[in-house]
Amino acid sequence: MEAMEDDSLDLKDDHNHNNYRASSSSGGGGKVRTQLSGQLSDAATVPQPVCVPVPGGEPGSRRGKVWSGGSGGSKFMDSDSGSESSEVSETDSTAPPAAVEGKFTLDSTSKFLLNAMAVEDYRKNHWPNLEKAIDRLLIQNPTDHISVSYAQIYSYVYKCVCQQHSELLYNDLTLKITNHLQQVSTHLQASPPENFIENFNVALTQYTASLQCIVPVFMYLNKFYIESKLNRDLRDDLMKLFADHVAEKHVNTLMPLLIKAHSMPFQVQPSTMASVVKGLYSLRPDWAQLAPALFSGFIPQINPPAVESLLPDYAAHDQKLQLELSMNGFPRGDQSRKRASDDS
Repeated sequence: MEAMEDDSLDLKDDHNHNNYRASSSSGGGGKVRTQLSGQLSDAATVPQPVCVPVPGGEPGSRRGKVWSGGSGGSKFMDSDSGSESSEVSETDSTAPPAAVEGKFTLDSTSKFLLNAMAVEDYRKNHWPNLEKAIDRLLIQNPTDHISVSYAQIYSYVYKCVCQQHSELLYNDLTLKITNHLQQVSTHLQASPPENFIENFNVALTQYTASLQCIVPVFMYLNKFYIESKLNRDLRDDLMKLFADHVAEKHVNTLMPLLIKAHSMPFQVQPSTMASVVKGLYSLRPDWAQLAPALFSGFIPQINPPAVESLLPDYAAHDQKLQLELSMNGFPRGDQSRKRASDDS
């Protein structure tokens, strides 16, 4: 029996899978038994972890927690961050629903305060600088040179768009330009009739030149808000403001003056006449129907296509025009050097 028992203890394995070979003598078997019994007694003194289910906790929320035993009490260690938290912190998940709702309310309040701070920063820092630059660009003459940092304006617009203030910036920009155009309309209303066409041309030319500077620096606003969300273009919107607040209010006064000036050559400079008529047509093409003869002198394809049966009428109209020009002091020139025809 002792031989069989010694053979059964020939190869033993501890809890770390370390093999121990025993001799065939009874003394060797006693040594193995003594070592195994010592290991079992040591293992009995190690505190064993106790898994306590947390009420209301989700399985996924307890992942990544590694048990760490010790004399100071059981703790859990977060395997992702490596930080330890006591059992008291684990009870936070068992807090009543009112406490959870209070936490969400605090988060919502923080977001609201952050948004309010961002809007306040926009009102105090970004928009005042943009407003000053817009004022200088709107009142400049096309031939004047105004020192404006376009890179700085571009940077302010970029920051406003990145901070989700696109709608606010667009509303402030259109309101600012609307107020300016109302002042322009009031100034035109006080103009005398003999200077009205010239003053209207100055206002239109100056505003168009200002847009050539304003629209490029507001490129980010135009690209990421006006085009993408409103499906419009910034320049078209700003030109529409001029049509609504300036041109439409004075078109009934301007049109008779243009027709009269067109019937009296050089009463108004031809370049001024062309600029005003083309400008009105670009703002509202349907205004050409108010004076087709006037607009057809500067813009092609206003009148209907020519008809062969009306060629005599066209020739008579040209002869009448030449006669009116000669009667108004525009002779045909010196005809003495003209070669006589063979029939004469």
